[in-house]
Amino acid sequence: MASIEFPDHLIALERSAWAEIQRGELTVETARDVHEAVTAFAAEAGIARLEVEMGLKQAVRHAAAAG
Repeated sequence: MASIEFPDHLIALERSAWAEIQRGELTVETARDVHEAVTAFAAEAGIARLEVEMGLKQAVRHAAAAG
């Protein structure tokens, strides 16, 4: 998987979703917001949505584990 430069707003959305997941409080609205932002970014960047989603989750979750 190639390294992807994620925009700050996408990182912030995924961080919010990850925090909600960890608390067991993920809302439909948060999940939808992340999904829509990932889909839009993938289309703009010409990258498969799944690759963007996996890379974003890895970037946020591994950064949280390291810090």
